[in-house]
Amino acid sequence: MMFGVLKGAAVAVYAIAAATLAGWLQGLTFDAIAIFGAAMLVVHAIEVPFVLPHLRRHRGSLAASIVLNLLFGLLHWVPLKRAAEATWVS
Repeated sequence: MMFGVLKGAAVAVYAIAAATLAGWLQGLTFDAIAIFGAAMLVVHAIEVPFVLPHLRRHRGSLAASIVLNLLFGLLHWVPLKRAAEATWVS
């Protein structure tokens, strides 16, 4: 539940950032959200090489998993890591 709320918030940040960059929204608050969205993308891009083993566990393609990581970061790969750890314990 909490991951879904956080993923929704991330999508909202990206949507507001895109609308701001398109010129549909103006103001300091929207500019700050756009900068925050860009920073999130950069951090998640830096994160990819470090979590690649976890991203490979995604049931879809590796490319799809990387895109999901760029959007959601640890909200995408932490459940993959937990699922892998649970299978080792059993």
